[in-house]
Amino acid sequence: MTQFNYYMPSRILFGKGKLNEFINYLPGKKALIVTSAGPSMRKYGYLGRVEELLTKANVPYVIFDKILPNPIKVHIMEGAALAKKNNCDFVIGLGGGSSIDASKSIAVMTTNPGDYWDYISGGSGKGLPVPHAPLPIVAITTTAGTGTEADPWTVVTKEETNEKIGFGYAGTFPTLSVVDPDLMMSVPSHLTAYQGFDALFHATEGYIANIATPVSDMYALKSIELIGKYLATAVNDGSNEEARAMVALANTLSGFVESTSSCISEHSLEHALSAHHPELAHGAGLIMISKEYYTFFAEKGTEKMVDMAKALGVKEAKEPMDFVRALVDLQKSCHVADLKMSDYNVDKDNFEKYAENARHTMGGLFNFDPSPISPEDAAGILARSYN
Repeated sequence: MTQFNYYMPSRILFGKGKLNEFINYLPGKKALIVTSAGPSMRKYGYLGRVEELLTKANVPYVIFDKILPNPIKVHIMEGAALAKKNNCDFVIGLGGGSSIDASKSIAVMTTNPGDYWDYISGGSGKGLPVPHAPLPIVAITTTAGTGTEADPWTVVTKEETNEKIGFGYAGTFPTLSVVDPDLMMSVPSHLTAYQGFDALFHATEGYIANIATPVSDMYALKSIELIGKYLATAVNDGSNEEARAMVALANTLSGFVESTSSCISEHSLEHALSAHHPELAHGAGLIMISKEYYTFFAEKGTEKMVDMAKALGVKEAKEPMDFVRALVDLQKSCHVADLKMSDYNVDKDNFEKYAENARHTMGGLFNFDPSPISPEDAAGILARSYN
């Protein structure tokens, strides 16, 4: 008999212009704004708009703007120290998945003792229980990729050991999330593609995971459908408001999938690559390994992949490989089918090391695969993906 638990405590404001409403739901009196080290949040005025809204609401704030595309532990500890020093009582993550993930981790370490890695399970983490509730988290996403506005997960790298590990529990769900497609209109086409495929793989992994539920399946198939219908348009015409909004919706739905099912080992394998090569965008790494990864499961006869192919638009799909073919076609339409590991200095002689890292740091996700993947299988998927 099917059994599942469902818990999704985040208030989500979705739609054009919704940023203007977030001050009506603030969970505290002084904010730490966590955002990226790059110039885009200031260049496109997103940080300025948040500052203006907070000022009008008479809510003071402090800015921590050091977050990298792959967040690192040292910045989590530094951001938490800044929040403590300034008596901030809630955290705003402004930007893409990295900034929002970092805001969750900073919220944890602002109220808890020790080192962030004390609470991480996997790798060299101590896996200790978190004794105190984190600060409330407000997620304002400016990308459509990670679904982190609708799930409790955060991914951070311990830079000195090349361990990139996910963490999260009920306390790290955002209290409030803003998904305003107006904030996504400026994302460059290649990043739109990387982020969109990240969202797609959250949905596809969650759909074929062996812990999928009827609720996660519903969200996953709709997310896949929207990405198949709108992602290429958003990539090729970033000014198309409907396409931006529908990809944003697909992304939030993929976050629901992560809240009710789970990623599987595709994410473990990519995290191992980008932990050693932090310049590799997470979505790009996923794209690079995806053809061989899903071919592995297609050859195992994973029948739910037929449903995914149909959701991507192949109405007459009959076999699992139909999904792989549709996936490659979508990548071609988004101009990302020819991404090369060699462009990021990935060492083709180290695939066994990367596969071992994946199990050492996020080995738990392998338990959710629809069919077992051995260490040799994992290294082989990476090797066949190399170009």
